[in-house]
Amino acid sequence: MSKYTIGIDVGGTNLKFGVINSTGKIVSRFRLDTKRYLRSKVKLIDALSQSVLDVIAEKNIKTKDVLGIGVGLPGLINSKAGIVNLLPNIPGWKNVPFKTILQKKLKIPTFIENDVNLITLGEWKYGAGRGVKNLICMTLGTGVGAGLILNNEIYQGEGFVAGELGHMPINERGPDCPCGGSGCLERYVGNKYLMEKAGKIFKNKNIRLEDVHDLASKGNIRAVQFWEETATHIGNGLVGVINLLNPRLVIIGGGVSNNYKYMSKTINKIVQKRAMKVQAKMVKVTRAKLGDDAGIIGAQVLVAKNIK
Repeated sequence: MSKYTIGIDVGGTNLKFGVINSTGKIVSRFRLDTKRYLRSKVKLIDALSQSVLDVIAEKNIKTKDVLGIGVGLPGLINSKAGIVNLLPNIPGWKNVPFKTILQKKLKIPTFIENDVNLITLGEWKYGAGRGVKNLICMTLGTGVGAGLILNNEIYQGEGFVAGELGHMPINERGPDCPCGGSGCLERYVGNKYLMEKAGKIFKNKNIRLEDVHDLASKGNIRAVQFWEETATHIGNGLVGVINLLNPRLVIIGGGVSNNYKYMSKTINKIVQKRAMKVQAKMVKVTRAKLGDDAGIIGAQVLVAKNIK
């Protein structure tokens, strides 16, 4: 029986690799600078392939001992066909048969999925969602997305693009969003827009969200209010999803979740106040547990679910 899975998390800045054992533990890891290869899809795939070989060689693992490779990509992914329809932040990736290409290069079964769905699978199996059959995993970063576990299965939708929580409107006349809509949740809680807001509040265009976190930890009133306002938007965005899907759990991850202790009280207050009584009573909102490793660990779950 093959003992290991290779997990790959493709980002606009880094490629993160991990060798995961059958219990979901990462036994080896490696990073590659994505920016060096952004101009060439072929070079990126070649670098990724070579890195997989390097990672398994480092641990003296034979190819036959690798059950499969799971890859999370930040875009529109047809996981069934193994095609990358579009990676918005990495040019040149449109309708790429990525699964077939990688599988031919490495001779290892390969499966691809949207990166947020892999994070969700990781948290469901090994993290904050362990033992829960209906949950939402919300990621807060440059973009705002969500993965949905319904009856112990990842829900992808008819076009494999379900979970775009960041593009649910929370305001009928809100600011325009790059998705083509307006008033979307991402326009209120995405990193870019939070930094713009922080720059105006603190009169410092170079301020980082980490700086606002530090100010809040020191009791700065404006910083505390900044995170409470952010939490208000998040809570309002979650209410509709909670009413619709009636999950047992909402997991919040991503970079912005590092400020969860300043936001949790407000998020939960809004959910309990605005969601319908049955749904509000059943749901719990919590922070993700696996951090940056969630996508890599989720790859092990993806491979295991596809190879019986």
